[in-house]
Amino acid sequence: MEVININTEVLDDAMFMLQKTSRTFFIPISRLTPGLKEAVGSAYLCMRAIDEIEDHEQLDEKVKADLLYKVNDALLSPNMENDLNGALAPYKEQVPEVSMRLMEWVQLCPTTARETVIRYTAKMSKEMAEWVEAKWQIRTEEDLDRYTYSVAGMVGELLSELWHWNDGTVTDRTKAVAFGRGLQAVNILRNKIEDQERGVNFYPDGWGIKEMLQYTKRNLKVADAYIADLKKGPALDFCKIPLQLAHATTKLIAAGGNKLTRDAVLKIVNKISG
Repeated sequence: MEVININTEVLDDAMFMLQKTSRTFFIPISRLTPGLKEAVGSAYLCMRAIDEIEDHEQLDEKVKADLLYKVNDALLSPNMENDLNGALAPYKEQVPEVSMRLMEWVQLCPTTARETVIRYTAKMSKEMAEWVEAKWQIRTEEDLDRYTYSVAGMVGELLSELWHWNDGTVTDRTKAVAFGRGLQAVNILRNKIEDQERGVNFYPDGWGIKEMLQYTKRNLKVADAYIADLKKGPALDFCKIPLQLAHATTKLIAAGGNKLTRDAVLKIVNKISG
């Protein structure tokens, strides 16, 4: 892995944005080693940036899809910075700060890992655009698998590449996809009411909470096997926290609850961290 000299103000600003956008991932990212912290932080913020476009409640769906396609094209363009900023500029009063600053998150990443982050962010942006156009129609379990891969499973693949970039860690990509897919399934369970309010249903036809819980637990079981294969190091330290939070949330939902309290989250994190 390359030795990097990052501006501490830039990193601090990025970590502040992470803290604002995800209590689940801020903690494990903040504990990563120098270099890997910037790479994973960059990846998360890039993907959060496009996720906020996909989930935007005021933007017209045609506008969303068009913007996501433009982001994909810009990320793969030789004039990436100009094209990306040009694509986002017309929406500066509408999309959130984390989206408008996408180019900054790209630049946060160490140069030797940057291509990986860009490639996956572009791919996710394109697939999100396709889901917007399809109006997020989930009819079968195969549809659900495709959706959870598009928005989370490929994050598992991305992380696998970053673990290898960092210290040569080799992981099972299929299990890595299940890791991401399981975390997304927890989000689907947790956000069902909010999703319904915006007219979206990620449950396959005929599915209720029982079937979605089974789907979630099945993927989290594979995610358990994924981290069981990891040797002691930053990859294992990172993955343990969101996975245990996912298990705890799933258990809570199965018992009739919904979201973990901040105290419950901190208790789990402290237990894992010793």
